[in-house]
Amino acid sequence: MKLESRHPAVLRRVVLPVFLFVAAAPIGARSPELGAPPPALLPSIELPEPLARVLRDYESAWRARDAAALAALFSEDGFVLTGGSPPVRGRAAIEKAYTGSGGPLELRALAFATEGAIGYIVGGFAREKGQPDAGKFTLTLRRGPDGRWLIFSDMDNSNQRSR
Repeated sequence: MKLESRHPAVLRRVVLPVFLFVAAAPIGARSPELGAPPPALLPSIELPEPLARVLRDYESAWRARDAAALAALFSEDGFVLTGGSPPVRGRAAIEKAYTGSGGPLELRALAFATEGAIGYIVGGFAREKGQPDAGKFTLTLRRGPDGRWLIFSDMDNSNQRSR
């Protein structure tokens, strides 16, 4: 597989380490058998304030069903990568894709890292606080010109296996 990008530093610093992290997970952790008990809940971690703000702002915009506010959390050339849908790229397309979406949402962080102007958050999401995770996500982040962290890519999927 050949990875190409207009931003090769993103590949070296973010995409490849996240890929290696996921690839190194035990196979059983990625593919539980149908009917098997759910895996143990991974503990939440506390994020530094600038990263925690990204999750809080995302939750707020999603709950308010505010597609414009959601799109504003992304870099101008950002991506939304949702299971079962083609990739969406760019703020205008992201706003259009999110129009009509939203509702209850609780995000929690499982891991994060930053180096320079690039970072990531790996986490889980639920529909209500205190409920088991309905799915998981990765946010690839890039620091904007004003110093604020923006989402470069948002990839999520459900914890439910499709049949």
